[in-house]
Amino acid sequence: MEKIESVDQYIQSHPRWSEILLELRELLNATVLIETIKWGGPVYTLDGKNLLGIGAFKNHSALWFFQGALLQDNTNLLINAQEGKTKALRQIRFEPGSKIDKQELLKYIEETISLHKQGKKIKPDLKKGIVIPSELSDFFEANSELKNAFSILSPGKQREYAEYITEAKRDETKQKRIEKIIPMIKVGIGLNDKY
Repeated sequence: MEKIESVDQYIQSHPRWSEILLELRELLNATVLIETIKWGGPVYTLDGKNLLGIGAFKNHSALWFFQGALLQDNTNLLINAQEGKTKALRQIRFEPGSKIDKQELLKYIEETISLHKQGKKIKPDLKKGIVIPSELSDFFEANSELKNAFSILSPGKQREYAEYITEAKRDETKQKRIEKIIPMIKVGIGLNDKY
């Protein structure tokens, strides 16, 4: 898969969702937000902080709110894409053929910008310790290079990897996941950096 370097390229690579993505892009670019590409997708920032993003998936496209859990006035359309995993992130989904109510969406966007300007944000719970599953710690004991690479990662990336292994129910799945993440840890990337 080729590296996405522009929003135009991202939209062209998702022809099924291009109409909706173009409408969302137009709406977002009419605000004070700055358009950029992060993790291979369009992200809209203010003061260097990620506020919104747009994305295309298999069965839907979405408008992402990085601090969506803070929204108080405009919440009817928001969903948590990964209940129990994401603390702040929320999205509004669009199915094929969805009509976009720009005035309605603008309320969500304006509230997001207002909350940012007030300095409000949900901070990660850094007090919650990272529990390294025994399957992963066994690999660290056998490979000091891997252990060192893991220790250099941010606490958030370490937590992602630990939870990824812990969530697997079967031993075989845990082993497959460990084999998948070892090269990623060695090069210093997080589990979800490609997104």
